[in-house]
Amino acid sequence: MPAARFRCTGAGLAAGAALLAGCSATPEGPSARPAAAAAPTPSCQPAPLERRAASVLIVGLPHVTSASDVLGQSVVDLGVGGLFISEPNVRSEAQLTALVSGLRARADRPLLVSTDEESGRVAMTREIVGPGPSPRRLARQQTSAQVRAFAADIGSQLADIGITLDLAPVLDLDDGPSGGIIGDRSFSADPLRAAEYGLAFSSGLLDAGVTPTVKHFPGQGRSTRDTHATTDVVDVTVEELESTDLVPFQRAIDAGAPVIMLNHLSYSALGVDLPASMNPRAYALLREMGFSGVAITDSVGMGAIYPRWDFPESAVQAVGAGSDAVLTTDGNQAKRMTDALVEAVRSGRLPEDRLNEASARVTALAGGDPMAMSCVPVSMPELTPSPR
Repeated sequence: MPAARFRCTGAGLAAGAALLAGCSATPEGPSARPAAAAAPTPSCQPAPLERRAASVLIVGLPHVTSASDVLGQSVVDLGVGGLFISEPNVRSEAQLTALVSGLRARADRPLLVSTDEESGRVAMTREIVGPGPSPRRLARQQTSAQVRAFAADIGSQLADIGITLDLAPVLDLDDGPSGGIIGDRSFSADPLRAAEYGLAFSSGLLDAGVTPTVKHFPGQGRSTRDTHATTDVVDVTVEELESTDLVPFQRAIDAGAPVIMLNHLSYSALGVDLPASMNPRAYALLREMGFSGVAITDSVGMGAIYPRWDFPESAVQAVGAGSDAVLTTDGNQAKRMTDALVEAVRSGRLPEDRLNEASARVTALAGGDPMAMSCVPVSMPELTPSPR
């Protein structure tokens, strides 16, 4: 499998800040399908604007442990596209299963339920699935087939609870200290090895019926700063990105990855003024590489984002830039974020077609009808696992 499926002219490579002007996509493989048309079908009636706006949000439930909790009920009634399960939500398998099933029963639509289970130190459901080795250790001690089986076991436990989306695996490249920001969360510093093991982990989750999310595009391993606290500028050329950080993501896109998360770092090759999650050039690059699935932000409550944009404004900025789903760990912000998206559409700041496209993709990912939501037909990529 080739390492990259996009080409840049000499002019494009020379102008890092004008990257996309000189690039053209030549997507191949199962994910090489036309991007969704953003304009609604003329004879179709979309859902109310408020519901479309809420549908692009995936929100956490701080300290919620029961489906009777007001916060959980309110975000489901608002119409959010998905929920995010973190450690404070988890007491036992029975309790978490009841929480998820209760909120699903309250929803009038398919609902994404996500968590962050990478194995190793980032494991939100460790209380249930148990401790596991870091991705770095997995890649050093096991074959990719064994890692696929390992991830399938994690996925089956998540699926039993009702979790359908895992914000893993990490495709970032890092061979630095294990405790680094990425560190041992990375399978390898070698692009091809990181791709091999990342796709094996993804395939295992898929074997169990759980959708994987590869992250953190366009590669977070070069930075030593924690975006939970602050942002950073990665001074890198387009050529360096193409030959290293982007390789695992291109392999994942070629294999049909359905969801890709963007990080909160800025890149000199994409312009230093905006983090990738808020940068139209980053989303354009992702689409140029052939990606037609759901692009999701890292949590917008992190320190790299919040001092510059509050929760409502970050939602508008991200969707306007090209994100389909906006992640926040704090569901208390969901109503304000929804209202901001609605107002941005009504005022003309956010094109309604862009919101419709995002809403359609998230709805399709959840298993709903994108036409009923946004009157936008979408064709989601399907991950094609390598043979066992």
